[in-house]
Amino acid sequence: MNAFAKRALLCATSLTLLAIGTPSFAQTGAEPTTPTADATAAQGDEAPSDIIVTGSARRQRRFDVSYAVNSLNQDDVKRLAPLNVADLLGKLPGIQVEATGGEVQNVTRIRGIPTDDGYAVFQQDGLPLFHDINGNFFRGDSLNRYDLMTERVEVVRGGPAPIFASQAAAIVNNITVTGRDTPRGKVQVTVGTTDLYRLDAMQSGPLGERTYYAVGGFLRRDGGQRDNGFPNDRGGQIRANIKHDLDNGSIRVSVNYLNDHNTFYLPIPVADPRNPSVSLNPYIDFFHGTLNSPAFRGVTLKYRDGAGVVQSETRDLADGRHMEYGNIGLQYDADFNGWQVAVRGGYTKGRLNFDALYSTSNPVDANTFAAGFRNAANTAFGTTATPVARLGYALSGTNGATAYDPYAASGLVVQAQYRGVGSSFYSGQGDVSVTRKFETGLGTHDLRIGGYASAYGLTNKAVYQDYLMEVRGKPRTLDLVAYSASGAVLGYVTDKGVLRYGTTLNQGDVDSTVYSLYANDTWEVLPGLRIDGGIRHEWYNIEGYGLTSTSVNLGDPTTLADNNVRSFDGARQSRKDSPTALNWTIGANYDASEHFGGYIRASHLEVPPQSASYYNINPVLVKTQADQYEAGLKASFGRNYLYLTGFYTKFDPFNASFVAFNPATGRNDQAVPFIGQAEVKGVEVDGTLAPARWFFVSGSFTYQDPQYKNLQNSAGADPSAVNGNQIIREPKVFGNIRPTFSFDAGGDQVEVYGRYEYVGRRYVDLFNNTRLPSYNIFGLGATLTHKGFQFQVVGDNIFNNKGLTEGNPRTDQLDGQTTRDAIYGRPIFGRSVRFIVSKAW
Repeated sequence: MNAFAKRALLCATSLTLLAIGTPSFAQTGAEPTTPTADATAAQGDEAPSDIIVTGSARRQRRFDVSYAVNSLNQDDVKRLAPLNVADLLGKLPGIQVEATGGEVQNVTRIRGIPTDDGYAVFQQDGLPLFHDINGNFFRGDSLNRYDLMTERVEVVRGGPAPIFASQAAAIVNNITVTGRDTPRGKVQVTVGTTDLYRLDAMQSGPLGERTYYAVGGFLRRDGGQRDNGFPNDRGGQIRANIKHDLDNGSIRVSVNYLNDHNTFYLPIPVADPRNPSVSLNPYIDFFHGTLNSPAFRGVTLKYRDGAGVVQSETRDLADGRHMEYGNIGLQYDADFNGWQVAVRGGYTKGRLNFDALYSTSNPVDANTFAAGFRNAANTAFGTTATPVARLGYALSGTNGATAYDPYAASGLVVQAQYRGVGSSFYSGQGDVSVTRKFETGLGTHDLRIGGYASAYGLTNKAVYQDYLMEVRGKPRTLDLVAYSASGAVLGYVTDKGVLRYGTTLNQGDVDSTVYSLYANDTWEVLPGLRIDGGIRHEWYNIEGYGLTSTSVNLGDPTTLADNNVRSFDGARQSRKDSPTALNWTIGANYDASEHFGGYIRASHLEVPPQSASYYNINPVLVKTQADQYEAGLKASFGRNYLYLTGFYTKFDPFNASFVAFNPATGRNDQAVPFIGQAEVKGVEVDGTLAPARWFFVSGSFTYQDPQYKNLQNSAGADPSAVNGNQIIREPKVFGNIRPTFSFDAGGDQVEVYGRYEYVGRRYVDLFNNTRLPSYNIFGLGATLTHKGFQFQVVGDNIFNNKGLTEGNPRTDQLDGQTTRDAIYGRPIFGRSVRFIVSKAW
């Protein structure tokens, strides 16, 4: 264990001992921070999903808090029937997602925040499993998997999120099942038309006097929404905890273990660039096609190490994103004569191996593509006596013997980039807080003071190389062959399908610590009127290094593929930094009655560069700062409620820089720096109308205006043409509506529910040249409860409506795709059906 890992454990342990060793005041009954269902019932008629613990000093009704929050219990999730965690979050107001990348690592944007993670911090029982929002090719949804051990998910948008979590404009808190006096359990089997087979199980109950347990998890195999030619997802998770009630509180120990493979879907070409009105659907199916292929089950990645030795790595695309980690956690809650002490500690250690095929440049006419290599091939392979007469295509690995005619198919060829990444990571974190109510002559103060510390780090080893392929689903790789006039093979532009070896080569390491102090006070001035404010100060210490590299020729005279291969040059670039962050929030809430209320709030968020930036070579390091303002109106009448929230966020400075793919070198080496501001104004609506016991309709709607402001560029691009434009891949309008009917059928309970979703027009590029058109989808589901069994059927995108997400961000962020509408993108998933059978006790 390295020094930083030891410091991580020390942070968590010392915080825990500090709290548990607090001198004992006169003891009273504890009020746990995370309530059980039994405890919730004592609150009154509210369902468990009406009680909020995230972003608050103590549990409260959702109606009473002065910020936007949703709580989804297992019944809510059952009706929403999401395909993945991002799909679940996308059903909520203010959260726009691109849930088309597979089960994990999808794009989530909160209230137009222009990052792929939306500064959404994922937590489990109030603590992150990894401190940074992003690890090395993984983020929160890669670590936090939903299963029957998830009691509910609470999602805070804006509000006090910057106080109760680091780097957070939003918090997604997964609250796990805890045992209680009454045993309960559930087993659930899911099968689907995507060759999906999944088993979920959970059991909890008493283990002894005042001691309880809960254990559960899932096993799953899924062929996938797209046909890779190999299984898509396989693996599982187990989580367990033991809780013991003390005289004045409780202590709980939990463990997690995840070992799972998930295939990553990247964009595909959907229209012919020579004539965008011509669909490529006959060659690569819009709903089921992918450039992933069995041709990449045994690729060989080449590069040269710092000692000058050529290294080879064999990788398998079917491994996908292989995440394996273990976590141990501790929760302690106690009441010392009104002083509420809460301790959270955890340590995570894991590894990630990531294999994916990334889109790069658009497909190209086969003859045009070959002509671009004619001179280089003639120089390398031709002689005066025997010049290169023509370039032709052959199936890779056949030594040019099996010719391939692109014009017998689409007439196009396409290149893509295989990325092989390896990383190990650790993260120890602990949080101690004390909460106390004080009665004063000017009302009641509910004060929470706390400290948070984390030591975390990760490694990086990444090798990329480019391949040449035909345009079709599960494509075969191609060789571009140089022939003489007699038809003899003179050489190869490619090498067994490899267009360029070792286009990117990175290796490095980073270790970090952070220490935070925070405080939040809720002042109830008079009944119905509350003012609250909070502050959080963070001190980081980050140390990292990256190995530098150069380009070399590996010296194979028969191919051009190894002419410019990245090689470590024996040097490293080290970096140390000690950024700080100061976050604050202040809000006021007034409830005119138990049914009507409103609030206003302002927050300030500072996000230092992610620690992974410090093993990159010459990164653009900018601390992002955001001011967030929101005002909300709320109405609640039993099952009927309406929450209306207006929001405004300004990022200054905002880093819109990116590194584009260079088709001439195959490297992501075209830096395009844009530093300036981003502004997002909008309104979100969240509501349920229940006019009868047998019917209710829920929905969410968001309108926003995400814009770039005052961008500056030092590389010659004209920022004036970007300022005021719609932020890349951000719609102005999105939302959903979800009616539900319930009735008795011969003593059995039946629910039938539908879902309509709409996503407005977006753009792939800064200049808003190429559109991602708006789209809508429909879903249907039904549940039958019979003699303790529950039978559910869910249909997604039942009419096979078409829509595109993402575009092709490796190449189109600056100039678009030279077409008005995108011809290269990541399509939404087509129609699929899942059948779920469960038994609870």
